[in-house]
Amino acid sequence: MARPAIAEVRKLTDSDLSERITATRRELFDLRFQQATRRLEHPHRFKEARIKLAHLLSVQLERQRSTAS
Repeated sequence: MARPAIAEVRKLTDSDLSERITATRRELFDLRFQQATRRLEHPHRFKEARIKLAHLLSVQLERQRSTAS
């Protein structure tokens, strides 16, 4: 799964952004669960998911700050 460019993330609507944040958090939860049960096949997905979540949260915070000012 390739990481989306930050420009692509910025094009998302607020509702799509929230849905993707929720989905990525769920993915991280599932990955941690797989790791705990020793069924994790691709440990590199942790890093990809964390970076993806960071991009999404950064864009969400940018939008919150721009509407607040």
